Amino acid sequence: MKTLDLIIEKGDGPEVWGRITVNDNLIVDSAESLDVLKAQMKNLVREWEGADVDDFTVSYDLTAFFEQFDYLKISKIAEKAGMNSSLLRHYSNGTKQPSADQVKRIEDAVHVLAAELAVVHLVAA
Repeated sequence: MKTLDLIIEKGDGPEVWGRITVNDNLIVDSAESLDVLKAQMKNLVREWEGADVDDFTVSYDLTAFFEQFDYLKISKIAEKAGMNSSLLRHYSNGTKQPSADQVKRIEDAVHVLAAELAVVHLVAA
């Protein structure tokens, strides 16, 4: 087994919650950080499925994403996505659920912002 999809979700506490599916079996766990969660998930897959995992493709639900990356401005992401910022705030706190198309627009906006930042060069004053 090479790479599995690890979905990060919002939990009740400060832990990072994640889930994976292996052979139609759902494995759910939490940890104090993403790195620790990945290690725990690798151990659980080895223990329950007898397989080794090389790595994970990490995806976030919107609530977990905005909690993990709380330094991002929701209003700027909404602007890049061409949507209302109050609607995106509802998505980010889980009071409304976006469609798959809305999630894709938000993801694309985040990637545009990341690409803009990737080419920035800073100099000392």
